Amino acid sequence: MEPHQSLEPLARELAVLPASLGPVRLIGIDGHAGSGKSTFAGRLAEALGGAPVLHLDDVASHAELFGWEERLRVQVLEPLAGGRPAHWAPYDWVERRWGPERVLEPAPVLLVEGVGAGRRALRPHLARLVWMETPRAESWLRGRERDGRELAGFWDGWERAERAHFSSDPSRPFADTLVRQSSTGYEWSSGTGATAGNPASLTDRDELPRA
Repeated sequence: MEPHQSLEPLARELAVLPASLGPVRLIGIDGHAGSGKSTFAGRLAEALGGAPVLHLDDVASHAELFGWEERLRVQVLEPLAGGRPAHWAPYDWVERRWGPERVLEPAPVLLVEGVGAGRRALRPHLARLVWMETPRAESWLRGRERDGRELAGFWDGWERAERAHFSSDPSRPFADTLVRQSSTGYEWSSGTGATAGNPASLTDRDELPRA
């Protein structure tokens, strides 16, 4: 991997991919919770000239940390595949309820970021799958420090759920692009050999968590 101070080269690469969901080039950005997916997605969206970003945190809920694929299919994927606007309601994690409906227009490039963006149900619709190469332990520590002690209980449950998810449905082995954050920006490698020669992700060999 070589460091890049700008994401414009990657943006140009993504912008010319064949459409994968109706007229949309759907780009999945996956990785462990706390791995920097949201920040990276925001910066990549800017490099793409303001591409929309769908955060999977808005699709998941306390009751369904990973059981959101049917809702995403009906509310977002099917309309966009038909070239129609998607109508969806983001989840409010504070109020624990679904918020006002939002509209997501078909766009040349749409970024979908979150843990599970590369799950098997989504991969057929992706033009590119990006994996954030931040180790799991480092990612989770970042997330816990970010959210504070008041969410420690939530993180305990989240870690068990994430382990279980990646044990049964790993994303990294299918990634087209691996991204690392460096002191000078981001480093990435793309292509069929992106994961070749790299250490296997812990998501490839996690055992199911104990309750």
